[in-house]
Amino acid sequence: MAAMDSFTKRLQTQDAVLVTVEATQGSAPRERGAWMAVFDDDVIGTIGGGRVEYAAIAEARQRLHGQAAVDGDAIQRYALGPSLGQCCGGAVRLHFERVGAADAPALEVRLAPHLLPVALFGGGHVGRALVHALAPLPFAVTWIDSRDEVFPGEVPANVHPEHSDPAEGAVADLEPGSRVLIMSFSHAEDLAILMACLQRSCAADDLPYIGLIGSKTKWATFRHRLEQRGFGQAEFARVTCPIGLPGIPGKEPAVIAASVVAQLLQLGLPARP
Repeated sequence: MAAMDSFTKRLQTQDAVLVTVEATQGSAPRERGAWMAVFDDDVIGTIGGGRVEYAAIAEARQRLHGQAAVDGDAIQRYALGPSLGQCCGGAVRLHFERVGAADAPALEVRLAPHLLPVALFGGGHVGRALVHALAPLPFAVTWIDSRDEVFPGEVPANVHPEHSDPAEGAVADLEPGSRVLIMSFSHAEDLAILMACLQRSCAADDLPYIGLIGSKTKWATFRHRLEQRGFGQAEFARVTCPIGLPGIPGKEPAVIAASVVAQLLQLGLPARP
């Protein structure tokens, strides 16, 4: 996202060596597909830091100046052991590739992260904190509110504001696999959104996480109202309320946002192909 933009912009005036994790064995600092771009005077991205990254940067700069040890030997293996002053016990295979301005369009496609869909209902204080917390992470956020005027003039690149009145009307069009976060300005609207999500889940089972902000008391009240509308234990099991990781004190918007993002991350992130 931001790193990719900085990389391709810098490539317009200066060549770089792209270092990509091609494979890992055992414990390794980053996963397959992680990358960094090494310029003569700068580094964008990371393959995990530490001594292995330091060695890879030195190797990349040698290649940038035409000093590769073996012509065409684009892959190097690094054992994460005593020779690098590390004790991870694994190994990584790194691919070194010199790139320039002509390669930028293809790199934007090749290195673009796969973003997981998140549907965030609510433009209040916690919703705004969540938008900023999700900005550097591999999520595509649809930010939904029934009040069009609540959205700020500028939002992160991975966030798409959407006005929907009623808010629950947006549920039918959510991307399959969306992680849903419900935190509107109204408990009545929260309930309507939640009901729409449960109805969709019963029909399609394609919303892997439905999180509802609120207390245990709010959830008990909602359960009672949902029971009156024909929902039961199977539907209740799909809902996380209170939202976020348990055991984290503090109700400041930034604290709640951090807890919710951590819970989303526990569900897993997309692997690079």
